[in-house]
Amino acid sequence: MADRESRLSVVSRSTQPAYTLDTFASKDFIVKDLIEELSESAIPQAARRSQNPQQQQLPGGAGAGAGAAALTSAAAKDAFDPKPLIRAFETTLSRLGSLSEDLTEQETELSASVRRAEAQHNQNVTSLSKKLEQAIEQFNRLDSTLNSGYGDGGGPDAGGSFALRTGERLEELERQHKRAQDAKFLIMCWLEVSEKNTLGPLEDMRRSGGSERKVRCASIAQQLLKISHRLDPERVSRQVSGAGKTLKNGAANGGSTTKNSRLSSSGNQTRETIERFLESLETDLLDQFDDHRKRQNYEGMKECASALRDFHDGASVMASFVNQHSFFLDRSQLVTDEVAGDDESWARIGDPDAEPPGVEPGLQALIDEVKLVVQDESFDIKRAFPYYEEVLTRFLQRVFQQSVRAPLSKRLDQCILMCHQIQQRLEMVLQKAESISSLAFLRTLQASRSCISGLVEDLKSHGLTEHPESVSSQISAVLDQQLDELFVPYLVGSSYIEREKKSLEELYSSLLLKFTIYHSRRQKKPTTYLDRLGQRGRQLMDSARDAYMERLDSSELSVSNKAMLQRIAGVKDVAGDKSKTEIEITEQDGELHLPTAKRMLRWLAEGVGRGLELSSATETPKDVQQLLNLLLTQMGEIYLNSALEAGLEISSAQKISKTEPDLDFLPSLRTSISILHLLQTSITTMLLPLATSNVTVRRDIEKTSTLTLTTLETKISTILHETLDATIAWIAKLLAQQKKTDFRPRDEDLASAIESTPTCAAISSFLTKLARLASLTLDGANLSNFLSEVATALRALLLEHLRKFVVSLTGGLVVSSDVTKYSELVRAWPLKDTSFEREGGMEVLVEVANLFVIGPEALRERLRPNAVEGGKAEVGELRRFVERREDVGSVGVQAVLSGL
Repeated sequence: MADRESRLSVVSRSTQPAYTLDTFASKDFIVKDLIEELSESAIPQAARRSQNPQQQQLPGGAGAGAGAAALTSAAAKDAFDPKPLIRAFETTLSRLGSLSEDLTEQETELSASVRRAEAQHNQNVTSLSKKLEQAIEQFNRLDSTLNSGYGDGGGPDAGGSFALRTGERLEELERQHKRAQDAKFLIMCWLEVSEKNTLGPLEDMRRSGGSERKVRCASIAQQLLKISHRLDPERVSRQVSGAGKTLKNGAANGGSTTKNSRLSSSGNQTRETIERFLESLETDLLDQFDDHRKRQNYEGMKECASALRDFHDGASVMASFVNQHSFFLDRSQLVTDEVAGDDESWARIGDPDAEPPGVEPGLQALIDEVKLVVQDESFDIKRAFPYYEEVLTRFLQRVFQQSVRAPLSKRLDQCILMCHQIQQRLEMVLQKAESISSLAFLRTLQASRSCISGLVEDLKSHGLTEHPESVSSQISAVLDQQLDELFVPYLVGSSYIEREKKSLEELYSSLLLKFTIYHSRRQKKPTTYLDRLGQRGRQLMDSARDAYMERLDSSELSVSNKAMLQRIAGVKDVAGDKSKTEIEITEQDGELHLPTAKRMLRWLAEGVGRGLELSSATETPKDVQQLLNLLLTQMGEIYLNSALEAGLEISSAQKISKTEPDLDFLPSLRTSISILHLLQTSITTMLLPLATSNVTVRRDIEKTSTLTLTTLETKISTILHETLDATIAWIAKLLAQQKKTDFRPRDEDLASAIESTPTCAAISSFLTKLARLASLTLDGANLSNFLSEVATALRALLLEHLRKFVVSLTGGLVVSSDVTKYSELVRAWPLKDTSFEREGGMEVLVEVANLFVIGPEALRERLRPNAVEGGKAEVGELRRFVERREDVGSVGVQAVLSGL
């Protein structure tokens, strides 16, 4: 047993691993792994003996059990022996102790080294800080020396300011030297040109090439030209001549004159030489500019443009660039082409009831091309010209319209000036439209302006030379100005609104031609105020009709326009020797038609919308006022008033008619009311708001429209009252035809007495027809009020009518039957919330009818003052009806009457 432990100990010590500081310095070192390694190295043999007991089996069968028991006991004792582990850990612990001592020594040495290094670092920092302070101090001294001068007491080191002043002085001397050289060269050139009439030095400089030299040549030549003008030989000759007059010697005067003539001739030659040189130089620069342009050398173009700026502010180079642009050469044919579009399209433009087809194709194509060209060319203009906004302005002016050109030089006069682009095409399109009709011209003008305005807005949004930024304010103002100037000939003053009025008058006159002819044939001498208004309407109709006829006969009217107006009027060719009486007129032509009024308002609305787009905002109220006056004249006085005047004549004639009134004219009154409502609504919602900015004009519009509308409403009300009077008169006439025997029938006629009388049937039939026509004419409160007046009048007439007849007992049944018929008829009318309903309606008639059929006892109860709402006064009225009873003389009835 002792031997085994010694062997284990030897094995444990022999397998003990060796540890160094590097073992624990590794990043992969784990304490758990170290302990496991020590444990495995200390117990491998003991573990093998305990895990393999089969190797120690005893021989023999009998003693097998005892041997197994002994082996199990030994294994139990050797299952765990802590001594090897203890020795292994002790050995490792002692090794770790020695390593800890070594580590402590190394740490001490390193700490000492660190302290020595920190001390050395502090010494270095202190030394460097002192050196930095010395450098800063030296820099400050140097800076103060440079910024100070001798005069400031800075000493000999204060030379910075002196050096700066010296440099500035040298630059000034350089400039003076250059000016002196330029002056010397200028004097030399002047002497050359004044004495030899040549410009050799300038020619040499010019031939040496380079844009800078040519710019200098141009500057010197301009100065020479100024000198020649300043030394005007004519002024010198005048001064010399004035001095010569003071001389008494005639020969001296003659000599001065000869000298002056020579001086004048020499001065003119000098000026001409300089001018020829300038023109030649300008031509040379323009040719060079064109050469750079062909090669798309934008830097060279910019140099030449800068040099040519001194020649008439660059007008020649700008004109050359603009006029020789390919756009004006390539698009010239498009501008001069005939106006496109088929006959059907132009016919739609002149048709007031058709939607216009839009912009003329040629003008649209030109505008599309202009948009692309201007956007693309603005980029090149900015690269080729230092003063690109002026060039772009000239280019835009040229695109939109012909600009005024003054001859500035021979080269500029030789530039090909093409005709304007958009303006010429616009004029051609408008001339074509004007040959169609006035409306076609206005529609084309509106479409063209809208299209060109869209072009201007697109160019502004693009930015042009400032792309992608917004366009500059100067170019924006130029675009707006070009747009305005393009349409000035058509919108200046009152030219536009006069064209608009002319177009509407033509259309309205054509539309109302047959109507005016029909109503002009009605002759009536005016006797009342309303008649005088009607007479004025007839005068307007006559003048409108005559003007229309003269217009058709005039040679100014185109064939297409004449055909369009005749189509609207619904007539054939009435020109030549045919008169207005030959136009076929029917009753329907004299009636009002709601679609006709809507067409008139639609045409007016189109004109108003066109005016808002074309005319200025300040002129809108006045334009609206003129269009309103035209509308009130045509629709109010000629159309509505004439029809109402005819209706008034018909309604007035019904009052004196001996036959049943013909009320078939009433439904046409509904058309009048509808048209009047449309007219009033159009004025309120469309025209009045547009005149808000001008208080005076708005007040005049309100006054004029109110007067016209009130007059028309008064005529409608008068027609209704005349109809009401005719109705009441006819009812009264029918009641007068009531037979006295109708309410005193014979006993044998008792069966037929239950039915209504012929008079009641006639009145009911007439009122039924009246109510039907009234419902077709009026609606709402107007219908209720009208029928309420009829019902009130009917009730009053019937009450008065019953007082005129003696009624028998059987006749009372007849009266009740008639009253029931009248009550049922009126009850079917829309009389809710009317004065007639509030007054009890037809109940009073029912009460009166009952008085003729009830007995004395019931009569006494009915006539008691407490039973009657009106009291004694009402009883008195009812008594008058009781007195018309046939049995009024009977004892019972007399007893009732005597008790009242």
